[in-house]
Amino acid sequence: MSQSVSASAESHRTSLADYKAALTAPGSRGAVIASLLARLPIAMIGISALLYVQRETGSFASAGLVSAGSLVGVSVGAVVQGRLIDRFGPTRPLLVTTVLFALAMTGLVFAIEAHAPTLVLVPLAFGTGITEPMVGSASRALWTRLLPAGPTRNAAFSYEAISMEVFFILGPGFAGLLIAAPWAGTGIVTGSLTMIAGAVLFALSPTVRAWGPAPSSGGKLLGALASPGMRTLALAALGFGAVIGFVEVAVPAAATEAGNTSIGGLLLSAWSVSSVAFGVAYSLRPWPRQMGLRLPVLLAGFGALVALLALPGSLWGLALAMLAAGALITPQSTTHSAAIEIAAPKGTAAEAFGWVLTAVTLGLAFGQSISGYLVEHAGHEAAFLAAGAVGFALAAVVWLLRGTFRPQPSGAVAEAPELVGAAR
Repeated sequence: MSQSVSASAESHRTSLADYKAALTAPGSRGAVIASLLARLPIAMIGISALLYVQRETGSFASAGLVSAGSLVGVSVGAVVQGRLIDRFGPTRPLLVTTVLFALAMTGLVFAIEAHAPTLVLVPLAFGTGITEPMVGSASRALWTRLLPAGPTRNAAFSYEAISMEVFFILGPGFAGLLIAAPWAGTGIVTGSLTMIAGAVLFALSPTVRAWGPAPSSGGKLLGALASPGMRTLALAALGFGAVIGFVEVAVPAAATEAGNTSIGGLLLSAWSVSSVAFGVAYSLRPWPRQMGLRLPVLLAGFGALVALLALPGSLWGLALAMLAAGALITPQSTTHSAAIEIAAPKGTAAEAFGWVLTAVTLGLAFGQSISGYLVEHAGHEAAFLAAGAVGFALAAVVWLLRGTFRPQPSGAVAEAPELVGAAR
């Protein structure tokens, strides 16, 4: 990798004009719109499933285990699908997994309605996770083919993270409202149908169909994760996901304890509001400048702010505390995307994003499963404190490994002007 590419990825500094240039790049419009549709219900499906199972079983512990099963499935599917997308292009893998996802989600809904035991629901949830179409990974990797390395590509990565936070504002809110519908499964079905439609449109868009097979990246079992820097990045992403996982169970539990279950989803939306606002400002002037330090500093700060969620004694106070904690969500997401530019080997862009998603979802699964136990046996405050402790611990490990984060000789930067031409 050239020094200019490394420097660009390290600083990740952008301007508002770079956002406009990225979103108006030739060939991007159709894929961007379809990607929005496919990614919109990601948060909605997860929270809807959690609330749906809790409503039918009466147990947050069971709901947390089912949600964790889905997330473990996503963690496996992200890497497998990412490797297939790098190898064959996105269209065929995404179409196949979308069909499988529709079948798996249908089976899960019927099982929940039949009041199947948790031991049955968890593997079914795993099936929905492993088949969930990884449009997010493909969409992020597509920018490395549409845009050259530099501020415009960095802006595209920031857009991906910021748009996801908008979905995390809308998704939990929709889930909280739809759980009050006459049928508790309305949210999970609505979200699944939206995701299926978006994934099909994305896979069949001209720009995505022009993305052909890539040369093998060496055939190693670990693929992109063979890079020491990618392993350090994965640890940071694991901590990020774990902290969020604790909160995603503890907040609905706090709302339920206060006698207002439907407000739980809206509370989860609160921290995404500040995440979007602060995320844009952070992308203009990121800190710390050195990526090896930026990862642990952001994670430690996030853990500290989440631990403070244990202090408020009312839902209004919790909402305000979540606004503060949310400020460090998008900065971490954009940092993870920028870090891939430095650490991932060439030809592994989609898989590298898959490994980051895998780490985040494994963290979510861990956080949700432990949080479900804590809220039932020690209260939601204990879950917030545990989240902070986990964030601090993994931030310390990432800081100790900061020396492994070095640019790869042939990083994940991919120039593919032929895609732009084909999409015109």
